[in-house]
Amino acid sequence: MRRITHAVAALALATAALTGLTALGTGSAGAADGSWAGCPYGAVCVYPQNQDPASAPSDVYWSYGAHNLSNQYGNHWVLNNQSGGAHAHLCKSSGGGNCVYDIPAQKGVWYDLGPINSITLDRP
Repeated sequence: MRRITHAVAALALATAALTGLTALGTGSAGAADGSWAGCPYGAVCVYPQNQDPASAPSDVYWSYGAHNLSNQYGNHWVLNNQSGGAHAHLCKSSGGGNCVYDIPAQKGVWYDLGPINSITLDRP
């Protein structure tokens, strides 16, 4: 009887361990919903100055076109988590003028945003 009790207890423990591992795997960042380092799928994200690695964006942009930046100095991660080949550009002028850096979809860059005054989200 003791042997059966130990076998049942071991089986219950193994089942609980597998259930716990499965729950942990589904809760990991960036998996099922397409988010990347806290940046939602389909967006372009700017992270706080010197946040490395990128984990929580300070700005999230969804719509195509130019987005003016303010009070962004020093090095920042900028992640383009858009789909379908959409690009993001870092631009020296406001309103999307004088763009100096192209970020393809699903790519990111560590960049000094001091001279950058806007970001554009561009359709493929």
